[in-house]
Amino acid sequence: MTMYDLIEKKKRGIELSKEEIEFIVYGYTDGSIPDYQMSSFLMAVWFNGMNKEETYHLTMSMMNSGEVLDLSKINGIKVDKHSTGGVGDKTTLILGPIVAALGIPVAKLSGRGLGHTGGTIDKLESIPGFNTSVETEDFIGQVNDINIAVAGQTSNLAPADKKIYALRDVTATVDNISLIASSIMSKKLASGADAIVLDVKCGSGAFMKNEDDALALAKEMVDIGKSAGKDIVALVTDMDEPLGRYVGNSLEVYEAVLCLMGQGDKKLMDISKALAAHMVVNAKENIDIKEAYIQVEEAIESGAALKKMVEFVARQGGDVGYILNPELLPKGDVVIEYKAKTDGYVKAIQAETVGKACLVLGGGRRTKEDVINSSVGLFLNKKKGEKVKAGEAVVTIYAESEAKAKEALALLDDAYEFIAEEIVIDGDIIKYVV
Repeated sequence: MTMYDLIEKKKRGIELSKEEIEFIVYGYTDGSIPDYQMSSFLMAVWFNGMNKEETYHLTMSMMNSGEVLDLSKINGIKVDKHSTGGVGDKTTLILGPIVAALGIPVAKLSGRGLGHTGGTIDKLESIPGFNTSVETEDFIGQVNDINIAVAGQTSNLAPADKKIYALRDVTATVDNISLIASSIMSKKLASGADAIVLDVKCGSGAFMKNEDDALALAKEMVDIGKSAGKDIVALVTDMDEPLGRYVGNSLEVYEAVLCLMGQGDKKLMDISKALAAHMVVNAKENIDIKEAYIQVEEAIESGAALKKMVEFVARQGGDVGYILNPELLPKGDVVIEYKAKTDGYVKAIQAETVGKACLVLGGGRRTKEDVINSSVGLFLNKKKGEKVKAGEAVVTIYAESEAKAKEALALLDDAYEFIAEEIVIDGDIIKYVV
């Protein structure tokens, strides 16, 4: 078999076998297949697609290209959650302690942010002292002791995906359902969890801008997970505006702690509870979603979830004083407000543009080498459907310099759309459960 022949087959829309897909993935990973041939193959996939069997084999080949974590020494059913990424998405920081407080092992590997969406690891590292570099043995021991650990992904986790994604990024082949689904699921399956809950974002701040594409991606990933023998469910959720009211690393930790105190933004709380409840259903026997919601509520109201957050932060070296008193978490020294020019109502917020505003403040990365400023970000005083008065603060910007604050300020003019008359906003953040 040769790469030329396999490109020819896929160009003509002919199904590839498991062995042929493994030949391509392993050959590209070890360097025996050059970039120009892999680029041609990816474009053939983009035009002709892959069926479910091909997508599954691609996923498993990428998963097996590197380390596959063995979490069998962790007691109980290990449950993981993955989001396709969104502005202000700090749900892991909220649902992790909730689920762990209910006695369910949460063993999570997370990534750093790149572009306008933030990474869980960056957010956790904004807590002074917090360590995200945890050896596998310590990671397993911590989950067995306190039911939760969150660490950075190892460099040898699905290395084929890293190499293939970098090529997709420069060859206009990112936006293909099979390639997206296999990329995400190869890393999730390599992370070793028994059960997986997926949060597939949909809207202006998400990769999938419309519900049909988001639903198709959700179904594709659920099919892959089930074929791999995992208990898996996907929620398609709204990302037409930022999730919660805070965007920026330490600011999002602050908001997560407020949620664990029962004081969070309603939409953020709704989605965090929904994801947590589905994790409970996947991890516990003989429990339905209604009972799972009750247990999630009790974990918050009793203070058990907040207590677990303190225990989790302490175990990974973080200063728990910042959790017990979240007002201590750093905010940018330069504070500027984006104010309403007229009376009216917020009609829409372009979440991606808000994310870009945080990026220009220094709260995100344009390249993997960029160093972020964890203290900068934005507080959204007003969200969709809310009334504003002329001169009233719509967004509060926390910056490291006036120049960057003004750059972010200019972007917010593009992010916010106002209307004179009161409008009814669809408050349903969960669109589908797959």
